[in-house]
Amino acid sequence: MAKDPIPQGMYKPAVRFGDVIFTAGMTPRRDGVPIATGKVGALSDPEDFREAAVQAVKNALTAAENCLKEGEKIVQILSMTVFVAADPGFTKQPKIADHASAYLAERFGPAAGIGARAAVGVASLPGDAPLEIQFIAGVGKE
Repeated sequence: MAKDPIPQGMYKPAVRFGDVIFTAGMTPRRDGVPIATGKVGALSDPEDFREAAVQAVKNALTAAENCLKEGEKIVQILSMTVFVAADPGFTKQPKIADHASAYLAERFGPAAGIGARAAVGVASLPGDAPLEIQFIAGVGKE
């Protein structure tokens, strides 16, 4: 079992209710240290945020997997929300979210790794993070 991402406030990295796991919003931190900071500029290339999106979704996945019991696995990503701290005029939030979706599709397959999704532009995020990812996952037997 991998170590949970380090909470940046008073919350749990993930909570399980029945066979559903809800993760907290995860920013692109590695060992508690941001790997990316700052707003996404109005003319930014979404490709420049691939590593940050993948790290954030990996953090959420680690938190979710730490809620599993022996003999269980994540069988479906039900929903994912990607918040992007962006300047007004940046409208490619879904392209940044696609990096996280692609990682989950590679990890679980396209049927199980892709769920419903929202990609939302916001004014700012904790720790000056450029993005934050939260997801809900279904649990089943291995």
